[in-house]
Amino acid sequence: MTPAPASRVSSRLAAITPSATLAVDARAKALKAAGRPVIGFGAGEPDFATPDYIVEAAVAAAKDPSCHKYSPAKGLPALREAIASKILRDCGYTVSPDDILVTNGGKQAVFQAFAAIIDPGDEVLLPAPYWTTYPEVVALAGGTTVEVFAGAAQDYKVTTDQLDAALSARTKALLLCSPSNPTGSVYTPAELSTIGQWALKHGLWVVTDEIYEHLLYDDARPAHVVSLVPDLADQTIVLNGVAKTYAMTGWRVGWMSGPSDVVSAATNFQSHLSSNVANVSQRAALAAVSADLSAVEEMRTAFDRRRRTMVEMLSAVEGLTVPVPRGAFYAYPSMEKLVGRSLRGTVIDSSATLAELVLEHAEVAVVPGEAFGPSGFLRLSYALGDEDLVEGVGRIQSLLAEVD
Repeated sequence: MTPAPASRVSSRLAAITPSATLAVDARAKALKAAGRPVIGFGAGEPDFATPDYIVEAAVAAAKDPSCHKYSPAKGLPALREAIASKILRDCGYTVSPDDILVTNGGKQAVFQAFAAIIDPGDEVLLPAPYWTTYPEVVALAGGTTVEVFAGAAQDYKVTTDQLDAALSARTKALLLCSPSNPTGSVYTPAELSTIGQWALKHGLWVVTDEIYEHLLYDDARPAHVVSLVPDLADQTIVLNGVAKTYAMTGWRVGWMSGPSDVVSAATNFQSHLSSNVANVSQRAALAAVSADLSAVEEMRTAFDRRRRTMVEMLSAVEGLTVPVPRGAFYAYPSMEKLVGRSLRGTVIDSSATLAELVLEHAEVAVVPGEAFGPSGFLRLSYALGDEDLVEGVGRIQSLLAEVD
């Protein structure tokens, strides 16, 4: 007998779906390159240049021969010490530099965190809407995500009652992201403390993504679960990086901190996976986290202005419900009231369909809710220039005014 042909691609990697946010951004850029006046709200990327003092540190590092060689897989000692100082300054608790691992961007930190704690069959509670990468990473680690959905009426924030309902004997971890991508929601210190106490009671790992920690607005306050529930420190992995705060998405520097055994396991993994993070990028990150937050505040002020403009304009569109985001740089309007209605001869049956219509007829790129969980929502980033923002949302207003 002739054996059945084997798949050319492993089942593990064949099951991965591409990043929907990067796909939307790539499509918008391709259309612009083809001459269409597309405005993209898809990318989660600050439109600012990296601050000069960070770039200058990188230039100096590039000229330093010590940066031309391998360095420790865990990260440059000076950078890990600076991150530990930054955690104490910004989060209010102490972490040893030995319990910090510098990674190639925040995504690698997410991947290695779950690779370090998840075995096949383990379940991870995943509040939804969620960042599109999270379930893919859990699956690659052999785990299963259990979505816990909170809609617009809850400001997209889950409760412990909902977590209780999703808990099972196989639950190993809870993933948190506040301020949130994709919704911009921010858990209050009281809410986060309650969830942390719940995780402690049930003996769960908490993986908390804090990469938007400095992008807070209105009455939102900093909240860090390890600071609020210190007893949780031995079962919490904190993920962060310089990408969003310092407009350094292309520099690819993130980090994870947590219990020594987990960080050690993740470091061993990284030593085989990618060795060290580029030394020039690490020296740039060192300059970023060691400085004050004045440059960050300038960007945060601009994001806040754009946020208020976007929310005001989207809220004027009949059929959209727009919870006010108090963190990150995203708005996440619900378009559920538009489902079943028609736009230019097409029935709006999902947020994916509406996003296609908006791109086709308004030449505006948004990310549909299907990328982040249930249909019925759109994600718009306000990390773009003020003029483009007003023009783009104005086009959406004009188009959706035609909905029958």
